[in-house]
Amino acid sequence: MLMANSWYEDLNAYIRLREPKLKKKAVAWQTAIGLQAVDGLTTSEYLLETAKENIEGKITIKEANARISNYYEERSDRHAIETGTKEADIVAGRITALLAEKAFSFTPAAWMSIHRYLFKDVFMHAGKIRTYNIYKNEWVLNGKSVFYASYDSIPMTMEYDFKTEAAFSYKNLSRDAINRHLAQFTCDIWQIHPFGEGNTRSTAVFLIKYLSSLGYSINQECFAKKSWYFRNALVRANYNDLPNDIHATTLYLESFFENLLFGGNNELKNRYLHINWQYNQK
Repeated sequence: MLMANSWYEDLNAYIRLREPKLKKKAVAWQTAIGLQAVDGLTTSEYLLETAKENIEGKITIKEANARISNYYEERSDRHAIETGTKEADIVAGRITALLAEKAFSFTPAAWMSIHRYLFKDVFMHAGKIRTYNIYKNEWVLNGKSVFYASYDSIPMTMEYDFKTEAAFSYKNLSRDAINRHLAQFTCDIWQIHPFGEGNTRSTAVFLIKYLSSLGYSINQECFAKKSWYFRNALVRANYNDLPNDIHATTLYLESFFENLLFGGNNELKNRYLHINWQYNQK
């Protein structure tokens, strides 16, 4: 059975108890579940019940992930609609586990390790750099695609972007300048799309851990409820169609980051990101 849309409020009940340990776990699960929307996936009721047991301390996150894996391994005859939740359930549990870990290193290898952990036994290419070029039809672009990095340039581009960011100084920057810079950095590494699938989810997890390492308190409700907006904002930040007066812009991504990091209250609606929406406003 597909999970009902009430999952967010179900987990919010633990946050309202104002118990720090419960809140921390509930927020992590909300983020992990919400991030599945970037690939149009939905988690199951079984995942939600498992998450609740973990939040309540009845099982560890390791036991929760083992349960999720066993749930699908032991039931090969599940209905197609339920089988469609397998990837979302497994990856959500693993995201929750990673968000609970404090260990982090700002390197391309760490990004690859995140992808490997999230998608092992889900994708054959988990943690591996793609060896082919990709094209993805995007709703916000009327079926067109962003130009992603050529596969033979990925290692060099990753190294350049990470070295540039590591050398960047945030000292004395205004909040707006920091916001713009973080949006641009995220835009740049996402455009590389180093993996065959699962790029946005692994990028989001890497980003959360990176921002936490910088000392930011993250409003993870943004990823829990607006992850598809996050992905569409990344698409718009990397797409140009100059003959039709469409220009790559990080403005939408900046609105997301303002809400994520600085208490912003920007209205994050996906229809605003569609290339036709601008034309309708003229």
